[in-house]
Parts: sequence; C-alpha cells; structure tokens
Amino acid sequence: MAAKKPVTPPSDDLEFKLHSLQTTFEEKGSYKATDDELLKLYEQMLLIRRFEEKAGQLYGLGLIGGFCHLYIGQEAVAVGLQSALTEGKDSVITGYRDHGHMLAYGIDPKIIMAELTGRQAGISKGKGGSMHMFSTEHAFYGGHGIVGAQVPLGAGLAFAHKYREDGGVCLAYFGDGAANQGQVYETFNMASLWQLPIIFVIENNQYAMGTSTARSSAETEFHRRGSAFRIPGMDVDGMDVLAVRGAVEVALEHVRGGGGPVLMELNTYRYRGHSMSDPAKYRTRDEVQNMREHHDPIEAAKAELIKRGVEEDKLKSMEKDIRSTVNEAADFAESSPEPEASELYTDVLVENY
Repeated sequence: MAAKKPVTPPSDDLEFKLHSLQTTFEEKGSYKATDDELLKLYEQMLLIRRFEEKAGQLYGLGLIGGFCHLYIGQEAVAVGLQSALTEGKDSVITGYRDHGHMLAYGIDPKIIMAELTGRQAGISKGKGGSMHMFSTEHAFYGGHGIVGAQVPLGAGLAFAHKYREDGGVCLAYFGDGAANQGQVYETFNMASLWQLPIIFVIENNQYAMGTSTARSSAETEFHRRGSAFRIPGMDVDGMDVLAVRGAVEVALEHVRGGGGPVLMELNTYRYRGHSMSDPAKYRTRDEVQNMREHHDPIEAAKAELIKRGVEEDKLKSMEKDIRSTVNEAADFAESSPEPEASELYTDVLVENY
C-alpha cells in the first residue's frame, strides 16, 4: 500500500498571491475619475435604471412575455466593470439578468427593448427575449437561462483569447446562487490550470432567487471560493461605481499580465424580486428601503457630482433626455413587427464546408 502523501500547509508565496490583489486594490482605492468620466458613468447607470423601470411597465401590460429579470439596484456593477474593458478586444458573458450589461456596453436601447418584446428588430431577432440576448458584434455572448451554464462557456471564450494571442480578457458574470453549482468549480480548476485570461464576477445580490446567502451557502465570502484553485479573490462594494472601476483596473492588469484568472465578488443588491413574478416576501420592506436610502449607486454618484460643482440643472436635463430615450425605445419596440413564421428555421444550424 502506497504511503500517504504528507499534507503541507500553503506556502507563503501562495498566500501572497491569493491576497495580493485585494491589498493592491485597498492601497490604490477607488478609481480617480474626472468629472466627465463620472458624469458618463452616472448617465449609463441612470439609463439602465430608467430602461428597467420601463421594461417592468411593459411586462405588466403584457408586451413582454416569459420571464423578465430586472437589474434595478445593481447598475454600478456592469457599468463600473465594463467601462474598463477594451472595445473590440475583450468579451462578456452573463446569466439571464442581462439587460443592464448590454446597455453598459453601449448597445442601442431600441434593439434591446425590441428583443424584450419579441420583435424582428430585436438584437436576437425576437427569438431570445429577456434571457437570451446576444451580440457577436459587441463580443457579448449572452444571456443564458441555465443557472451557471455561462461560466464554462466563459472559460471557452478566455481560451480563445489565449489561443489567438489577441490580448483579450473574458468577463464572466454569475450570481451568488450560481456560485453553488458544480460546473463553476470545474471551470475554476481548468481556468487556473491553463492560466486563462478570465475574470469571474460574482454579483452577490444577497438572495439566490428567494433564499438568502446565509441559508444557502456555507461560505458566504464568495471571493474566497477560488482559493482551492489558487485563484486570487477580491471583495468589492458593488454599490459604488468608482470602487468597482478601481477594483477591475487592478484585476485587468493582473490578468493581462499573464497572471491567470481572478475571482471578484461584487456585493450588491436588487431592489425588485428575482423576476417579475416574484413578490419578494422573503425580505422586509425596511431592508429594501434602507438600501435605497443609504446605498443607492446612482444617488451616490449624483451626490458626488454635485459636490464637485456639477449643476443640478445639468443632471435634470440628462434625466429628461434619458427618459425620452427610453420612451422612444418602448415606442419603437411596440411599433416594430413580430418575426415572420419562416424565422423559425433560421439561425438553427451552421454548416462548415
């Protein structure tokens, strides 16, 4: 019988690697945005908020069918992270709460709303709906309805970046509920083994559908979940857009430098239910109200802008323009035709010759 291999404690080098990015982030602090940069981040977050509110209204009117998962409250995550990506170089993949990520990428609200309402003009020709949006033009690969399924696909995208030597990084989003899926840990292992250029982003909005993380997860500090695979983790305030941007700058530098994958936990909060059919009775009204009043990412950015001397009239004008943009997107979607029946047979099979 073979002798047991002795168990050795982690080396100091490993401990340093696992915690070095968090230390670097804490030393550097939040992103030092110019007034114009912060104004742009604020505008993007506000667009997502107003767009999602309108989507909720259209769902209530029966113009959006199936499931619809809103991003209200989590805007700082997608905006902060994706503002640091290089267009045409990096890729993004996420789960079914995906409208905000597409808007943060600068994709036209009209074609996103058209997709939500199942119209031919939609970004997936009305076939994907709320949960399965896709745009190869923007290197946005969904929009996936199966919990956690996008994570191994993200590793595939990262492998493609490495294989092509194009310098790109994949940003793979998933939630605290998906973090308990087995395929996530298989992916962690392969990504670390192959040193793939990928940032795993856990959007911890505190509730996996209707179950709090405290009731569903033995380890609730999700940024530590990659330790067994030698993946450094980062713990970030996902309600602060400048903190998010500052953290991802550190992560991207590590990954682009050949350091391998990073696991980022973005602590955030969704104000609405898991989906439009969820009354969210598993939490108190006071809890939600406390987050809205004291931790809202948009109000925090607005307060910072005013503190810097940006006039409130300018922000009010921006709000008016965004509401107009969202209303135009809704009108465009409602007036656009549905797909022809023949569309059932397109985009089903690709034959390579």
